[in-house]
Amino acid sequence: MDVREWVRRHGGVVRTADLRDAGYSRHRIGAAGLERPRRGWVAVPEADPLLRSAARAGVVLTCVTQARRLGLWSVNDDGSRAHVGAPAASGSVSAPHARVHWSTPLIARIPGPLEDPVENVLAIVAECRPFEQALAVWDSAFRQGLASGEVMRRFDLRPAARRVLADACAHLDSGLETFVFVRLRWIPAAVHPQVHLLGHRVDFLIGERLVLQIDGGHHVGAQRDADNTHDALLTLHGYTVIRVGYADVMHRWPEVQDRILRALAQGLHLS
Repeated sequence: MDVREWVRRHGGVVRTADLRDAGYSRHRIGAAGLERPRRGWVAVPEADPLLRSAARAGVVLTCVTQARRLGLWSVNDDGSRAHVGAPAASGSVSAPHARVHWSTPLIARIPGPLEDPVENVLAIVAECRPFEQALAVWDSAFRQGLASGEVMRRFDLRPAARRVLADACAHLDSGLETFVFVRLRWIPAAVHPQVHLLGHRVDFLIGERLVLQIDGGHHVGAQRDADNTHDALLTLHGYTVIRVGYADVMHRWPEVQDRILRALAQGLHLS
């Protein structure tokens, strides 16, 4: 295998020391026409710009930046600024356009990888993001099987992470549902997530008869038609359905909350 192909297969940005350990001579490495983002590192021209930047700055990608790269649900409220992790005792990091996290990671970072393990990502997210946002990321990781409460409980977590872990679960279908579940905990009625009614799953059943459905970006076309059909079926069987979307949850929550409270006041959640 030539040098470039080896680098591509290992993420596109690697340490020259790792290439040497893989058996490539200094001459072969130098003749491969690779970019050099930092002394001791090489990259193929098509390498991920974020990985190149991380190698150049001597950091790893972490927190919400790495959460998004892992496909975890997160709110993009920090613009284009990358979140990176740096050794707590390091004085050589220069990342003026990034949010640098200096905390000691749960799992020691071995030399070479430029992306934090998911456990480190979750712990840092808990410290960096508001509670609801952090919980949505943790729920997403648990739902996708990338982490688990059983494993996270074995670590020496800081207070913010312990608080998130206490509420994290794998059963909610999206970050929006995490937000809603947290916000409904105080209402004077039982809130049941992910309940099967009349052949389909509903996002929340409040009490016995009030259904709250949360529309994400996939509720279009055939999915929207199926949802409308199920809403009609629920109504015919005596359920009250409140359906809201992303903007309602993220930007107009008081209005959604008011609708729910008015439904409860009228007893629409009761049989």
